[in-house]
Amino acid sequence: MSNQQAFSAAQKQQQEAQQKTKQQPSATSAMSFKKHIRQRRFGPVVPIVPIAPTVEDAVTNILYNTPPSNAQYPGETRHVLNCLVQNEPGVLSRVSGILAARGFNIESLVVANTEVENLSRMTIVFKGKNVQIEQARRQLEDLVPVWAVLDYTKTKLIERELLLIKVSILGPEHLHEQLPTAKLDNEVEYEDENISRYEKQAMDAPADTLRQTFSHLRALTELTRLFEGKIVDVSSDSVIIELCAKSSRLLSFIKLCKPFGILEASRTGIMAMPRSPVHDHYEPQTEHSYEDDSDYVDPSTLPPG
Repeated sequence: MSNQQAFSAAQKQQQEAQQKTKQQPSATSAMSFKKHIRQRRFGPVVPIVPIAPTVEDAVTNILYNTPPSNAQYPGETRHVLNCLVQNEPGVLSRVSGILAARGFNIESLVVANTEVENLSRMTIVFKGKNVQIEQARRQLEDLVPVWAVLDYTKTKLIERELLLIKVSILGPEHLHEQLPTAKLDNEVEYEDENISRYEKQAMDAPADTLRQTFSHLRALTELTRLFEGKIVDVSSDSVIIELCAKSSRLLSFIKLCKPFGILEASRTGIMAMPRSPVHDHYEPQTEHSYEDDSDYVDPSTLPPG
């Protein structure tokens, strides 16, 4: 074999080796590919900056989330009257008659004995205009059994009201079965009765029913704890909750209990008592605050000099 033939054979073998290397990349080709990637330059990464709300967006959000005013009676304000009356028959009817004659709708009226014998305290809450309220207050004071009438409208008060509410723990689909009105007319079709038709197959298992019942009970227990109330009675299908708070707080609690199904509710009415001022015992005291009045001498009576 000549030198030219040997050279052509070697060149042919080299070309075949290069073709195999292209078909099956080796570790050397992978390293060269990575080196090529490192040398490539990409554009700068655009930072993702959160869009800051503008002043207009913040104001719109605050205005949207602010609840509207609850002034349902234009020109009328909520008044709280506290009457000290003689404990005798007919006092309640006479007081309510005077308010009814002037067109006042009494929202709450609570009367009970006090620590003093034959003296009762009556708390009346209603809405009306200031001029009419003053006339009604003077007319109430003219009654013989009434000792005094105090207007607590613009006074800082401690208001409390007691609520007893019975709530179902079976779920809203069984509420029509627990209400007494369901037994009066069998032809009436209730909305929650239609719901129970679709969910009856899923609720046939006793374990599922028991699990859902205790789930509702836990939810009501947690809701009662958040409102600082307590559960005073538990039965197989309902609970009775006791809550003492302001009227607005009781209304919020009742609204949150409606999805569970309210069977019965009872409220006592508002009881009010004015708050006592807080004195600062560390402020500088005057002379007459710690001296005896009998030894006090008026400086204006002393001779000059």
